[in-house]
Amino acid sequence: MLNFLNNIRSAEKKISLKRQIINTAAIALLGIALGALSKFLDTVPDNHLPALLQYLDVTNFLGRFAVWIFLAVCISVYSLTSVRAVINVFLFFTGMILSYYLYSTFIAGFFPKSYAMIWIGFTVVSPLLAFICWYAKGQSRISLFLSAGITAVLFNMSFVYGIGYFNSLSLLEALTFLCGCAVLKRQTVISTVIMIGIGVALAVLLNIVTPFSF
Repeated sequence: MLNFLNNIRSAEKKISLKRQIINTAAIALLGIALGALSKFLDTVPDNHLPALLQYLDVTNFLGRFAVWIFLAVCISVYSLTSVRAVINVFLFFTGMILSYYLYSTFIAGFFPKSYAMIWIGFTVVSPLLAFICWYAKGQSRISLFLSAGITAVLFNMSFVYGIGYFNSLSLLEALTFLCGCAVLKRQTVISTVIMIGIGVALAVLLNIVTPFSF
């Protein structure tokens, strides 16, 4: 435990406290901006959006989990320490749901309580998930399996499949999965392929055990 705390202190000395605060504030502001944007797009009729956004189905894409999981993984993996990953991810989701539901309540004029409870619950557990995700960037076998687990979750949130069929929820979801694999890539191509292979196998198993769509 002492070594763990010393490693955190050593890592955090690499950047100033002021820079850490600025970085975290920027992440929180990003969450606020994306939450407001997501709700704004949700209230605009599809035929009023630019053709490209209609084609990419951006509104529904932002309403599903894959992109938010991907962003949380990116924030976690690129945070300086596991503690900073916890703080950054929690504030990102806090900013996102606050702006989303404040916009929903005071501008759109309604508050979807049941949907909000899902996101609030997810935000509450996000620090634990961020703490775990941060260790996925390591090079140990445990890190490999953590990366594979994250890959599995992204796979099931990006694709629908079964006996005789396979498809992506959207082009953006497929790209999200590929970007997730790139962020989680290992030191070598072979180990990255192994990570993806284990992740897909875990995804199929998870799909059998918990066949829920997100």
